[in-house]
Amino acid sequence: MNDLTDLIAPDAIVTRLAATSRRQALQVITDALAKAAGIDARAAFDAVLIRERLSGTGMGEGVAIPHAVLPGLKRPIGAFARLEPAQDFEALDGRPADLIFLLLSPADRNGDHLKAFARISRFLRRADMRERLRAARGVDELHALLAGGAHLDAA
Repeated sequence: MNDLTDLIAPDAIVTRLAATSRRQALQVITDALAKAAGIDARAAFDAVLIRERLSGTGMGEGVAIPHAVLPGLKRPIGAFARLEPAQDFEALDGRPADLIFLLLSPADRNGDHLKAFARISRFLRRADMRERLRAARGVDELHALLAGGAHLDAA
């Protein structure tokens, strides 16, 4: 199983994000990541918003992976949030997303970005993992699941 802890720290996990729009959800998630990673929140939000305007980042099954490149980063970094209520990220299946993994990558490391995106996508493609993420009771349990802790009893 994938371990995503090299991409995300516990401080970049939002257990319950009550947003009224996709834009607001992106703002809150980006702010959490900026605070955890010590990056410029406005620059990160602007990069994500520009990318999101090109096309939605909904992957289907209630999952979205908004992503962007951000100059100055040394490696890909991410944040995770559960949205309540789910928001439209323009997934092909038409389902709004409640599980969001935000990914920011260095502008000059496209290969690293693609590898990180693929790892996240594989992880979130698993129905059992999506359900465990939805059922997790707090940051510690979510972080353990993102670390590959499929053995946790998240029900």
